[in-house]
Amino acid sequence: MPSSKLSADDIAARLSAAGLTTRVEQHAQHTSIEAEVPDTFPAESWREVLEVVAEADRFGLLASNVNGRTLWAAVHKAAPATGDVRGPGHQR
Repeated sequence: MPSSKLSADDIAARLSAAGLTTRVEQHAQHTSIEAEVPDTFPAESWREVLEVVAEADRFGLLASNVNGRTLWAAVHKAAPATGDVRGPGHQR
């Protein structure tokens, strides 16, 4: 099993252990993990879930009045080629 799949599965399992329901989806270049964060999610649990998603290649939080809060993370399936690496200001 590729290490990216193991990493994504580990992130999903740890978010689930923190009390969140997760969805894992495979995409061409990455694996995504999403979890709906209920309004009742304990404030003291945020540090734990942020430490978990910080292990991903990318992560964020989408929040809206309509859809609530979705915590997401993405794990790349392969390391990008040197010419494709994007840093501050999307330098090449």
